[in-house]
Amino acid sequence: MDLDERENRRVAWDCSRVVIGACIEVHRRLGPGLLESAYEESLAYELSLQGLRFERQRVVPLEYKGVKLECAYRLDLVVQDAIVVEIKCVERLLPIHHAQLLTYLRLTSLPAGLLVNFHETVLKNGLRRLSISKFFPSPRLPVNFSPTGPPR
Repeated sequence: MDLDERENRRVAWDCSRVVIGACIEVHRRLGPGLLESAYEESLAYELSLQGLRFERQRVVPLEYKGVKLECAYRLDLVVQDAIVVEIKCVERLLPIHHAQLLTYLRLTSLPAGLLVNFHETVLKNGLRRLSISKFFPSPRLPVNFSPTGPPR
């Protein structure tokens, strides 16, 4: 693993931990049952309190046969140019939701993404960390992940 890859891994790991904490805080305050837009707005505010750089509703063009198509793919949040955060408010996460986030990661070449289902009573049941690289080995978040660093 080269130095740039290690640095990307560290940034993505550190960023995802802070974003997960912010999601938990928003869910603790608001609970389940609101619209995605309410959670997005609240999470953006919480991320700003944490001092993180983020962009809301980033447009992602699709390239087809050398032509960029503006298909209006929009990422809910991109944090620190390292993590895509896809917010859901659904009864349960389905394979299509995972596929959507993985597609966003492929289109943006960002290292990792968080799929967050705010409809869950216990938010940890609705959190998934995904990557198209080996930054994170499992799409399921460990219940007691180490605060000292990324999985080896």
